[in-house]
Amino acid sequence: MADFGLYEYQEEVVQRALRGENIIIWLPTGGGKTRAAVYVAKKHLENNPGAKVAVLVNKVHLVDQHYNKEFNPYLGRDYSLVSISGDCDQKDFFGSEVKNSDLVICTAQILENALTNQEEGKHVELSQFTLLIIDECHHTHKEGVYNKIMARYVAQKLKGERRLPQILGLTASPGTGGTKSIKGAVEHVLQICANLDSVIVSSKVYAHELKKKVPRPRKRFDIVDRRPQDPFGDHLKFMMQFIHDFMALGPDFPVREFGTQEYEADVVILEKKGVTDRNRLLSQCALHLRQYNDALLINDTVRMVDAFRVLESYYSTKSSTAMDGTDFFLLGLYQENEVELRKLSGDARFENPKMGKLQNTLLEQFDQGGNSRGILFSKTRKSICCLYDWVSNNPALQRAGIRAAILTGAGNGINYMTQNEQKDTIRNFRLGSLNLLISTSVAEEGLDIPECNLVVRYGLLTNEIAQQQASGRARASDSVYSVVAQAGGREVRRELLNECLEDLTGRAIGEVQRMEPREFQMKITDLQTEALLTRQLAEQLKIKKRSRFNAATVQLSCRGCFLPVALGNDIKVIENAHHVNINPDFERYYKTGGQPALKTFEDWEPGRVISCAACGRQWGMEIIYKKIAMLPILAIENFAMETPEGRKLAKKWKNVEFTVEEYTILLCVHKGVHFLA
Repeated sequence: MADFGLYEYQEEVVQRALRGENIIIWLPTGGGKTRAAVYVAKKHLENNPGAKVAVLVNKVHLVDQHYNKEFNPYLGRDYSLVSISGDCDQKDFFGSEVKNSDLVICTAQILENALTNQEEGKHVELSQFTLLIIDECHHTHKEGVYNKIMARYVAQKLKGERRLPQILGLTASPGTGGTKSIKGAVEHVLQICANLDSVIVSSKVYAHELKKKVPRPRKRFDIVDRRPQDPFGDHLKFMMQFIHDFMALGPDFPVREFGTQEYEADVVILEKKGVTDRNRLLSQCALHLRQYNDALLINDTVRMVDAFRVLESYYSTKSSTAMDGTDFFLLGLYQENEVELRKLSGDARFENPKMGKLQNTLLEQFDQGGNSRGILFSKTRKSICCLYDWVSNNPALQRAGIRAAILTGAGNGINYMTQNEQKDTIRNFRLGSLNLLISTSVAEEGLDIPECNLVVRYGLLTNEIAQQQASGRARASDSVYSVVAQAGGREVRRELLNECLEDLTGRAIGEVQRMEPREFQMKITDLQTEALLTRQLAEQLKIKKRSRFNAATVQLSCRGCFLPVALGNDIKVIENAHHVNINPDFERYYKTGGQPALKTFEDWEPGRVISCAACGRQWGMEIIYKKIAMLPILAIENFAMETPEGRKLAKKWKNVEFTVEEYTILLCVHKGVHFLA
């Protein structure tokens, strides 16, 4: 193995995989799990004529990283490799690509889609692969896409199917599953092993070498005192109390402290109650209170002006959609206080002291010259956009040579990135033209930048897995892992708890590894059988739930103004994913807005955003299907459903209690426009 450049601890952990066993490799971030997997794949392809390997990742940017940095350099000369993600054309012919390749690197969702798609050239079976490598395999649980794939595997295994691929999972930490007891942590690790049908292995003999090779960054808490005065935040709380008085909730609806995640949960419940009780005053007040609470959270995280801008943006469109006394009260309250809020947000005497501490932390690393590179993690897309604006307009940080960019998950909307934008940002950071990424959790896992010497966690409350992943991004020698937090704040307590949970994870894995093979296998089989029966029962209940009401008896009303706009049988589903209203009369209920930032897909391309013509609530967007039909895609979370048993809500279409049929193509013309039915 010397010619491949493996360390002795890597050689140790791959031995059972080289014998054809299903294993999970547990090594810390930076320990070379991917390089070990490349070696296993190489030996597998060499020793098994006709072998076919799939490498599954859970983030789009990891497809290119694994292909360019690991698998292609070592295997590309002798084998046919292909990398496929959601933004490349090969995904539309995934089945054909698999047939023509020795090794495929793809996002797990691409494989899941191919397993369910029966169309020739797109469909694949698990039995076509001889080795599945699953990156960040601790995500193989609950309803995650990894677990959907492995659920098929386990079901076939329990039926006696022998033509199944070998499994190689990679993880830096399976975590404790939310438990704080050794018993619960052991059960969680066993469940991950059962889901992956694998044993978990780690370095024992060469653990000392591993510790030397993967030094931990120097961790420090950069603590700041609580803001002595916060007149801007106090004024927001005064306005929120004014709204509560207007709602006149009474003692039956106690609410928690303004400006907290707990309060946000309270107003979410209030909004749902308002909708289901047909109480628009309650539902609309709750929506506005959530905006004020967001502003308080932002005020606690970044600058006052950022919090003010969030409210300013929210209310900029409200005057054109106000429709009753509740709307005019809420709009009037903001307009009466707007000037005072603007003035308070610009008073530097009361600025968030965390910003000064964060500035010092960044300058300490970047002001020394050299080639420092860092990642600044924050919780929400809003907060990282605010932080980017602050960094870009901060003279001291600019003089220090900080060249920052945002990195968020892919999606739609102004605060999201396209997959190509993600790739460009990561490439520029790797090359050094950018030296600071301001990121959500998308950069916590797998991002391999050896030169990164600073990781800052700012305003974050996460579990032990995310903490270990983020810490592992600091790869350079003498790197720093900084937690910028308020004195006595929850962030510090959570970080300290996570350190205990990290230790608990290691102890739990040790207990699992010490089990007798027969005992371990019995436990795994029992867990797999139980999971299979649970899934079958859940599927039966899901089918029963979907047929609870006749679609024609369900009426959809706008969640913003309660106006009835459609019937359940107007809704059809395209490609088992896109729920559209095929009734041509539906267009009179909505107005169109801007174009979402989406690429064109094989069968459809995005049209304009659509929203309620009466109240302005956003509903979804139009699509142009097969270049002939303009159809509105609807998000069910923006509607209430009137059913024979009362008004109901659903977050996703899979939760509705009526059957949505696949449409059949029937081309007709209505007012010169083509529609599909």
